[in-house]
Amino acid sequence: MPKSRIRKKADFTPPPAPKQATTIKLTNRSWVAPVMLAMFLIGLAWIVVFYVTEGDLPLESFGNWNIVVGFGFIAAGFGVSTQWK
Repeated sequence: MPKSRIRKKADFTPPPAPKQATTIKLTNRSWVAPVMLAMFLIGLAWIVVFYVTEGDLPLESFGNWNIVVGFGFIAAGFGVSTQWK
């Protein structure tokens, strides 16, 4: 029985690279980390002060909503953290 012919495939050659690479310009976001940490600390301090003073501070008229305000600051800190690059 005759042997079949074996065809050799051509070697892969990658396309030529572009001569000039495009640069990605990142904006300066040095404000993000300090603002994020400040929001976290303000929220934490708000909640701690509320519990330590048994509801008299920071705003007595808010009552238990002071906890929501504290967590709001913490959530805002997480929101700011999405801008960090």
